[in-house]
Amino acid sequence: MRTRLIFVCHGESVHQVDGIVGGPHGCRGLTAFGHDQAHRLARRLAEDHATDRPVAVYSSVLRRTVETAQPIAAAFGLRAVADCGLCTWHTPPYADGLPIARFRTEHAAVGGGLFRPFENGNESWAELVVRVSRAIMEIAHRHRGSTVLLVGHTATVEVAFHALAAQPLQRAFDLAVAPASITEWTTDHDTGAWPPARWTLHRFGDTGGWARA
Repeated sequence: MRTRLIFVCHGESVHQVDGIVGGPHGCRGLTAFGHDQAHRLARRLAEDHATDRPVAVYSSVLRRTVETAQPIAAAFGLRAVADCGLCTWHTPPYADGLPIARFRTEHAAVGGGLFRPFENGNESWAELVVRVSRAIMEIAHRHRGSTVLLVGHTATVEVAFHALAAQPLQRAFDLAVAPASITEWTTDHDTGAWPPARWTLHRFGDTGGWARA
């Protein structure tokens, strides 16, 4: 009854290159390089998981993850399911498309941190962790005993460490999550049992040696 969750960070995106807040309207999808990454990922995952084929592919609702998930899902004859729970920060509408530097400086919230947002109107880190953790655990429980692909963001991969490895909200370390990278967790325990299942991290931020220099 092994449950395998494979997290894929979306490919290089326009919002990353331009340094803007990539919300529902500000996100303009992947760059040409990002599309290449997505197709290479699809071929690699299809080869790596020919025997333990995923039963489902999920993505956040943002265009950059949807465009990353499409060729991956197609490689397995599946259709990606969009789940807003896997999204990165739910930034306020006024910030969507703003330069990130401007959002962080001109709209900084005094005393922002774990339970208060860093920017006015934004989610707090604790809110993001709870939202994404719930989505991850719902997917794990829904597909227990199977392999599932979750295409998300840096934040999605980071939150997996809280949801699956019981890391505290204020971690004593940072994570560098590369675009188009793979992070894989498995458990042989019941994902719906209490105490929670014990998960094993098999790989983190694996780009297969193919990334922009």
